[in-house]
Amino acid sequence: MVLFKIYRLFKWQTFFLFSFWELASGHIRYSILEELQLGAFVGKIADDLGSDVKQLSARNFRIVSGARKQYLKVNLENGVLFVNERIDRDQFCGPSLSCVLPLEAVIENPLNLYHIEVEILDVNDNSPRFPNNQFRLEISEVAAPGARFRLESAHDPDVGTNSVQTYQLSQNDYFILDVQTSSEDEKLPFLVLEKTLDREKQSTHRLVLFAKDGGVPPRFSTAQIIILVQDANDNAPVFPQSVYRVSLLENVPKGAIVIKLNATDLDASSNGEIVYSFSSHTPVGVRELFNLDSRTGEIRVKGNLDFEENSSFKINVQAMDKGPHATPVYCDVLVNIIDVNDHVPEVALTSVSSSVREDALAGTVVALFSAADKDSGENGQVKCHIPEKLPFTLDFSLKNYYRVLTQKPLDREHISKYEIIITCSDSGTPPLISKKTIMVEVSDINDNAPRFTQPLYTTYVMENNAIGTSIFSVTAFDPDGGQNARLNYSILETRVHGASVAGYISIKSESGVIFSQRSFDYEKLKHFQVEVQVQDCGTPSLTSNTSVDIIILDQNDNVPLIVQPLPEFGSTAIETMSRFAEPGYLVTKVSAIDADSGQNARLSYQILQATDPRLFTISPDTGEIWAIRSIVNKDATKQRLVIVVKDCGTRPLSATMTIILSVIEDHTEILSVASNLSEDPEFAYDTSIFLVISLGVISTILFVVLITLSFKVHKNRNGFGDHNCVLSTCCCFEARNSLNGIQKASRNLQIPPNYVEVFGGDPLSQSYRYETCSTSNSKARDFMFPKMCNSSAGKINVRTETMDTENNSGSSNPEYFRSTVNNEVRRF
Repeated sequence: MVLFKIYRLFKWQTFFLFSFWELASGHIRYSILEELQLGAFVGKIADDLGSDVKQLSARNFRIVSGARKQYLKVNLENGVLFVNERIDRDQFCGPSLSCVLPLEAVIENPLNLYHIEVEILDVNDNSPRFPNNQFRLEISEVAAPGARFRLESAHDPDVGTNSVQTYQLSQNDYFILDVQTSSEDEKLPFLVLEKTLDREKQSTHRLVLFAKDGGVPPRFSTAQIIILVQDANDNAPVFPQSVYRVSLLENVPKGAIVIKLNATDLDASSNGEIVYSFSSHTPVGVRELFNLDSRTGEIRVKGNLDFEENSSFKINVQAMDKGPHATPVYCDVLVNIIDVNDHVPEVALTSVSSSVREDALAGTVVALFSAADKDSGENGQVKCHIPEKLPFTLDFSLKNYYRVLTQKPLDREHISKYEIIITCSDSGTPPLISKKTIMVEVSDINDNAPRFTQPLYTTYVMENNAIGTSIFSVTAFDPDGGQNARLNYSILETRVHGASVAGYISIKSESGVIFSQRSFDYEKLKHFQVEVQVQDCGTPSLTSNTSVDIIILDQNDNVPLIVQPLPEFGSTAIETMSRFAEPGYLVTKVSAIDADSGQNARLSYQILQATDPRLFTISPDTGEIWAIRSIVNKDATKQRLVIVVKDCGTRPLSATMTIILSVIEDHTEILSVASNLSEDPEFAYDTSIFLVISLGVISTILFVVLITLSFKVHKNRNGFGDHNCVLSTCCCFEARNSLNGIQKASRNLQIPPNYVEVFGGDPLSQSYRYETCSTSNSKARDFMFPKMCNSSAGKINVRTETMDTENNSGSSNPEYFRSTVNNEVRRF
């Protein structure tokens, strides 16, 4: 950083020193440094030309540079010539010592032309550069001192003293630097050998060459010189030893290495590359038994060695390099052959049993074999054994023979086949081992009963199944083999609902697959259990049993049955309601049952068709039908509702019924509605006058009674569950809570409710309750409502179709109850 600041200071001082002008016959010359910044001052050209600065713009004063870049421009306001483009002298003029930029200045009115020369002065802004950062020289180690080697010159784009002025060489013991000057003043470096080289001592020399220029401050660069010393064949191969001793076993395999010779040569390349060979003194027999690798010096066994034939060998080896005037050297390799135990024991099988029963007694002979060794002495002594974990043992009671005996009873289901490895070894050093393997199969006896995988199986069968289809399979396993493992399945005789199980299911004896023999009905049979027996084919045969619990799954195969209200005509029921009913009035309740179970028996109610869909709604869960709004005069007096009851099965089933709902003005219209169903129109027309008169009288009586009844009901509505009569002349109804809290049946109408109350969410547990009280003073009420109780209400159970009564004689029969109600309605 300090050097850079000194350079900048020197650069500007030089600029002010050499920037000048001269005027001679219209010729102006300036001198500036290269690499000046844009806008740098060159000269006051207006003053130098004797022109008025104020007239430069008016006279269109300009600098003409021809095809060159506009390196310089004139400020027309102050008449100063300044640098407009960066000027690199090294690119502009190259190595030329003189670098001038010619310009033309033109001024009009009158027209004058001035020649301007701007000399570009060099700045030491480039360092010397070598063509390569690294040079490689190869010099033979036999080169004489004083030998000269030309080095690459450095190049500096600067000129004069700013170019390369000198070279220097790093300190070393073998070379010096000689710098000469060419006719073009170029400095030429030469490397001079000062001391003889020795490649074996140092094969590579690394030097650093410095190139410096004459600038202030000076710049320099470096290049590395790598000198590779070339080898000369001035060394002969050398063996570390003159005699080598090696010992080999006589049974050494072919290709085994005997020894690897390693002669060394200090020379390099072909001068140091050694070739090995047998000398002329090596016998032919040795050449047949041993092989010598000429490149690596490895001696390997080529033939079969036999201690009994020859116990030692002498191998003479020659080594020579590949250089010129090579000199051979020799060494001897003495090979000593060692006798070894080279015969393995021989095992001969005399007799082998292919199979043994698993219940064979201990000591049963399995195999008989002999073992011998051709060697003598300890090398010929043989000992044999078998693995200790096997249920077998070896007996050597017979001379030169071994017997393989069973040691304990066998279990074929645990291990069905044994691999007995007989191992025999001699007493040599090291001992030689021979092995023989015999296979013994254990034959099966029927000692295992078949076993089912589970003591109890559970299977699920959808009702309405196809007859003859498979519904389940049982699996048994018998660890025995062959015929003892062949299994037959059967179903033990048992009774299902009093009938033989064979009428329900069957089983395939070979596979254990169970088939249905009938189509099951969940509503009649929900589950049953059978016993399955498996028997093997052994002698004697063995059996095992298991239980199969067959559960019948419900299918949505029963249509909902509507039980309330009871239809009067086919699938049509008749109901009435007052014209004065308020919104939320409970019109009636539809109840249905479904013989299925679960989701298949879960029912929902819906109004399918209605005379006026905006007048009534139904609870989808309870089937209660309520009035949505009040009845107006334009509404029909007879409303027809088609109710559909649908279950929640996968494929839902449904039932429908029609309810004819008559809208009455008051309670007397019940008579006309009921009589209209049984009487013809002519009869109704004849009695219309009588009915009008009767209606007036009855309406008056009922109005008084209903006012009294409403007061009592409002006062004691929480006590209706006690089933006591409120008045001696009224019919008492049990209090009810509908799903949505609407209970206006007895409050909105001025007559007692005209529907049968249903309790509970389960259709099978629904009950109907009627409560009436008779008096001697209420003939009209006796006529309209049948006497059905004395002091407490009777309950009709839909599930059992019986009436539960207390102190109510003569009315426990449901048929009697139905007939009584129907007769009274007809009378009404």
